[in-house]
Amino acid sequence: MSSTEKLEIGLIVGNRGFFPAHLCQTGRKSLLRVLEKHQVKVVTLPENVGKFGSVETRQEAVRCAELFRQHRDTLAGIVVTLPNFGDERAVADAIRLSGLEVPILIHAWPDDEKKMDVANRRDSFCGKISVCNNLKQYGLKFSLTGYHTIDPESKYFQADLNHFLTVCRVVRGLKNVRLGALGARPAAFKTVRYSEKILEREGISVDTLDLSEILAAANAFSDSEAEVVKALKSIQAYSDASAVSVSSLKKIARFKVALDRWVVENGFQAVAIQCWSSLQQNFGVMPCVAMSMLSQSMIPAACEVDILGALSMYVLQLASGSPSALVDWNNNYRQEPDKAVIFHCSNLPVSYFEKSRLYISEIIAGTVGKENATGTLYGRVKPGPFTFLRLTTDDHCGSIKGYLGEGQVTEDRPDTFGGYAVVEINQLQSLLEIICQEGYEHHVAINLSQCGPVIEEALSHYRNWPLYIHAEE
Repeated sequence: MSSTEKLEIGLIVGNRGFFPAHLCQTGRKSLLRVLEKHQVKVVTLPENVGKFGSVETRQEAVRCAELFRQHRDTLAGIVVTLPNFGDERAVADAIRLSGLEVPILIHAWPDDEKKMDVANRRDSFCGKISVCNNLKQYGLKFSLTGYHTIDPESKYFQADLNHFLTVCRVVRGLKNVRLGALGARPAAFKTVRYSEKILEREGISVDTLDLSEILAAANAFSDSEAEVVKALKSIQAYSDASAVSVSSLKKIARFKVALDRWVVENGFQAVAIQCWSSLQQNFGVMPCVAMSMLSQSMIPAACEVDILGALSMYVLQLASGSPSALVDWNNNYRQEPDKAVIFHCSNLPVSYFEKSRLYISEIIAGTVGKENATGTLYGRVKPGPFTFLRLTTDDHCGSIKGYLGEGQVTEDRPDTFGGYAVVEINQLQSLLEIICQEGYEHHVAINLSQCGPVIEEALSHYRNWPLYIHAEE
């Protein structure tokens, strides 16, 4: 789903009869204010149902479940709030009867030590434990706040809620994903082989297209067509293109129009492309800038038909709300064990660079000729924090698995070409050992943000994908 799309969240207010019901009224209003402040569309029982729209009885649980089922195609998560102890059975029944498989946040209100009388006592501290116990018995997965009880108006709950909403966005974004694979995997890149069947079982479909069909579509355009002229102007405005001939830029523009049409017509969330060497030999340009522009526009585009690389980029994008890139773990950096050079030739989003220019891909130019190797982006990645993720299909255990961590893009400036950065990751050597021992690919997806905990919860907890988490310690 789009990072700007408004989330729809179900709200359950728990109540237990021998606790003060007025707490449900004030608690419900407070949660509604907080959720609406976070641009969330709330689905909850009206205030005239039960005691101020709370859930306590079996009948109220059934009614809440029916309401949620009416929104099953749009609800991204459920927040359970306990202004008092709450009836754990009713809360669990409402969720189970709804049939929803979405992230659930359990929130409990703190007691005020000055208001521990019968008229104001909450006991949510205890009620939360009971609710979680029942959800566990029902086989329902849920999330918790950082503090066991917390005021929803506090900055700590705001952080918890932001985290939860982002988890919802990732989990929802991974439902019914469509990925496009353009061209055949280059013969030399067995590293990026994958299982379509494992992906399909996880609700991720891959549609393929022969590279020749896109090239035929690109060749069918004339340079004077409005879409091509517009694409040419957008490329020239995107990065410094002064070192690339206009004739090459026009070819890239025609390829871009054909590529973009294929993406839109098929509704892909991400794509992976046979970026060399057939395209250079049969069409005469690099696709890098066209791929970069797709990634920048929030349609991740991966090299060398690396479908799981594209999926990794997409997950990072869902978690961060910003473009992702795919790079190689490429070089050591001096004799510093926690530093490495990440590199691609490159198609990184232009927002990743301090400054960029279009040039020749020097790696492939020696094979296909410089005139056929233009259109790649050169630049140094901006220093700052980043998150890395690599997903793969493991045919031996029949699942998607991966590794995840965070690090820093440093200020170091190696004398090299393409798109590059020096990164620093604590205990990098142990990470590299895991990558090699587990047979992971040489590609890794990166995002210039810190979103590791969100991805860990969304993938490990809610999707049950095994993840190695590379700790910073």
